Amino acid sequence: MISVVIADDQTLMRDGLQTILSLQEDIHVVGMAKDGAEALQLVKTLSPNVVLMDIQMPVMNGIACTRHIRAEHPDTLVLILTTFADDDYIIEALAGGATGFLLKDIPGEKLAQSIRDAVLGHFLLPSVIAGKLAARLSSASASIQGMKHTVRAIADGITLSDKELEVARWMLESKTNREIAAGMFMSEGTIKNYVSAIYAKIGTNDRTVAILTLRQLLGGVDT
Repeated sequence: MISVVIADDQTLMRDGLQTILSLQEDIHVVGMAKDGAEALQLVKTLSPNVVLMDIQMPVMNGIACTRHIRAEHPDTLVLILTTFADDDYIIEALAGGATGFLLKDIPGEKLAQSIRDAVLGHFLLPSVIAGKLAARLSSASASIQGMKHTVRAIADGITLSDKELEVARWMLESKTNREIAAGMFMSEGTIKNYVSAIYAKIGTNDRTVAILTLRQLLGGVDT
């Protein structure tokens, strides 16, 4: 029996997925979560084989939750539930250890088979997502080496305040400004000011470049 946890902030989506999977004799939904924090707790308690993970959720988003699950519970697989609007998160999800992607409009029988395939060790990547990923990697490959050298050089000259460091660590967990504000018990405007200050010290308005630089600064980037 394949045990599954469903994590999605939309009740209708959670209930719909549970209904579809309940028709399968070899798949059992053991828990449902409305945010990443709940999903992580369910994984700790239930040790499911698979988590169906939405990306954009409150408290802890799907990317950060995936990273925690794969680091702390490597036997649990994570399948990302995605829409075309989530394209920007593909590479982050892969880096976080996701086992594959499923489009939210996937037919029920194909959903069940995809879960079985993941448990058998298959990496799942719908053709439309594969195409977008290939395009991203192709456009990035020409400048990635130069970016690494730039990031390394920038990071060497940056000093952050204690609060900026705290905000930076939240940023490295793929948190939005709103999520950081909630986590630090500050207003979103205050967090935006800290993020702007970090951007100014790095010399960029691009969050991806900022995060790469912060990983280098904090000793967490692969160079």
